[in-house]
Amino acid sequence: MLFIFCAFVSGRSFCQARLTIAAGAKSTVFLQDSASTPNEESTPTFMPDGKTVYLANNGAICLSRKAGDRWTKPIPISFTGQYKDWDPTLTPDGKGILFVSNRPYIAADGSTKTGAHLWMSQQAGGRWSEPKHLDSPVNEFGFVNYGPSISAKGTICFCSRDRDGDKGMHAYLCRWAGDHYEKPQLLILNGNDPTFDPYIAPDERYILFSSDNALYISYRTERGWSPGEKLGPQVNAASAKGMLWGPSISRDGKMLYFNGGTVDGIEMIPVNWK
Repeated sequence: MLFIFCAFVSGRSFCQARLTIAAGAKSTVFLQDSASTPNEESTPTFMPDGKTVYLANNGAICLSRKAGDRWTKPIPISFTGQYKDWDPTLTPDGKGILFVSNRPYIAADGSTKTGAHLWMSQQAGGRWSEPKHLDSPVNEFGFVNYGPSISAKGTICFCSRDRDGDKGMHAYLCRWAGDHYEKPQLLILNGNDPTFDPYIAPDERYILFSSDNALYISYRTERGWSPGEKLGPQVNAASAKGMLWGPSISRDGKMLYFNGGTVDGIEMIPVNWK
């Protein structure tokens, strides 16, 4: 039987498949054979062919390539190393990489500032370009941004603390308007509880996020986003011993990646859509 999530609004329905995890599924460590020691790898993001992965490791963005059934040892990419860079996420076409960095930027008043802000680099001639600071209204002086993700339409999701009069850490959605980003919209995904690391699907069908130490999923509806649903104990049992964070889904939709709990490094667990 096919189980479909349906929201009925004004006599019309909006239906889509839901994420499920098999009852006996167990997570394993990604890149276990080639991980660094100690294993501080996090937030993997894959090129479209699934054979190259970028990830964060101790303040640097690294890449690893698949060789047969193994992955090569991650190495830093060209622009990383001088400053702290983390939380990388590739655009769905693999031509851009969005990430968090504390590197300095030039503010609107001409002064040099630093802070945990979002930066973007583009593929150019087989290499990554010099990263560009995303200006207002995405990045604003005095506010930090973490855990970004980006859809095929260019919509960015991220989390930010005490922004625009809001209190605490919450998720935001910022739409691309063709030549600029619109003002970020506060996302209410789990009531008033703090929300971290919102991962928006390439087609914007759902958002995975962290809240109350656990991982949740919210589905897009005609009126916005459904209340977050906690993922099963196959994933969230570990949240009793530590925060789970940095969720993402593989290119083929068959694997969930995340960090946290009591395990060092990146965990992965098979998922289905029904």
